[in-house]
Amino acid sequence: MFARRGRNADWQDNLDQFATGLVGTRSPYGACRNAFNPAYISGGSSSGSAVAVALGLVSFALGTDTAGSGRVPAGFNNLVGLKPTLGGVSTRGVVPACRSLDCVSVFALNCNDAARVFEQMARRDPHNAYARDVAAAPSRAITDVRHGVPAAEQLQFFGDTHAQAAFEAMLDNLRTAGATLVEIDYRPFADAARLLYEGPWVAERYAAVGEFVSTHPQAVDPVVRGLVNGATRWSAVDAFKAQYRLAELKHEAAKQWETMDVLVLPTAPTIYTHAQIAEAPVERNTQLGYYTNFVNLFDLCALAVPGPFRADGLPAGATLITHAHGERLLLDIGDRLHRTSGVTMGASGHAIPAPRQELVPPLHEVVLAVVGAHLSGLPLNHQLTTRGARLLEATTTAPQYRLYALPNTVPPKPGLIRAKADGAAIHVELWAMTHAAFGEFVEEVPPPLAIGSLVLADGRTVKGFVCEHHALEGATDITAHGGWRAYLARTQS
Repeated sequence: MFARRGRNADWQDNLDQFATGLVGTRSPYGACRNAFNPAYISGGSSSGSAVAVALGLVSFALGTDTAGSGRVPAGFNNLVGLKPTLGGVSTRGVVPACRSLDCVSVFALNCNDAARVFEQMARRDPHNAYARDVAAAPSRAITDVRHGVPAAEQLQFFGDTHAQAAFEAMLDNLRTAGATLVEIDYRPFADAARLLYEGPWVAERYAAVGEFVSTHPQAVDPVVRGLVNGATRWSAVDAFKAQYRLAELKHEAAKQWETMDVLVLPTAPTIYTHAQIAEAPVERNTQLGYYTNFVNLFDLCALAVPGPFRADGLPAGATLITHAHGERLLLDIGDRLHRTSGVTMGASGHAIPAPRQELVPPLHEVVLAVVGAHLSGLPLNHQLTTRGARLLEATTTAPQYRLYALPNTVPPKPGLIRAKADGAAIHVELWAMTHAAFGEFVEEVPPPLAIGSLVLADGRTVKGFVCEHHALEGATDITAHGGWRAYLARTQS
């Protein structure tokens, strides 16, 4: 932990001690202050990480998230907060809060940055007992995703009309972006959220830090000390009963997932000043977890996304939640929603940058443009599908290429080259596959074909088939057909 003076406000880089809190005030080293109004809390427990990003000290920061610690500070400081799938990012070296539920999270100014950081972090750690293989679920257009929202009577804002209005504005932005909203029953999620701090999972915190708290009581924040020591009242029987209840709630929640693909919730139901937290530190902290505490218990992943500001000038936002390994889906939807909201990044005042011209590959995958016998339904397409490749879209190259029918190839194949002049747009399909599958696939590509980089019509750059120039001797220029499939159709007819 370290302290630093910030601009225009007195704040400190810090965190809720032992990651026990959603407020950012539970520390012997001082409380972090909100990046927009120092009278308000920063959120926690990863408070210093969030404030540092919001104030522009760093481009991104890591946090931890057991009950919402990587999402609530994001919502309070106008940031993107990604809580990955349990075990997808190694927690080795992290001081545990609840080892079975802890996640390393990402704070970033926009979804593209969060995606790139996560791509580097998400590796299976063979030395971490809770690690699991990362399986990137496919993304989908926002118009094809059913977004679940709790029934109006189940939404809770604890009397904060500004928070309620901001969430309603966020839902309007989703509708504007073409999303379909469906009403769901939030009760099993809310009941599971209460289990985390009102049940024996608190004992897992005692397992992590109880010995230190017992032997160094004066070194521990009083609220944290009370919560950790209070865990001793739970028995092993209580722990098993809570597991049974959690299984029941998961079963009930599964019925709601039948009607939705992504759950949309306020990141937090309200926000408090430092003075308000001091008046009721436990009760108001509990209220902040109303929409967050269940996520790791249910093995879900989540993304906090900034939205329209509250009428009092404070940040707000929503959290998108889906099944394990759905980070790419959330980041794609979150990016669209973030841009639709019209907010700037953090406390910087800077607009969200335009999407990068090069294609950002789906997480853990390579995008490959195919131009000939590997197109859908053609003889070599099985080399893609048997490796689990997915068709993303059909498009064209930039008008810089020429296509040739190569002689003496079985099955017949084309050769694509970049033209010095008189180029044209050529039809291609984009397929996504894992890095391992891509490596295997490239080994099967015979000369004179090779894999290079292609420029698409919209300026993106992807990997794709190219041809050595010497192979064009005796080849037929078929550029005028616009693609291999059209050429085959013409020759067959």
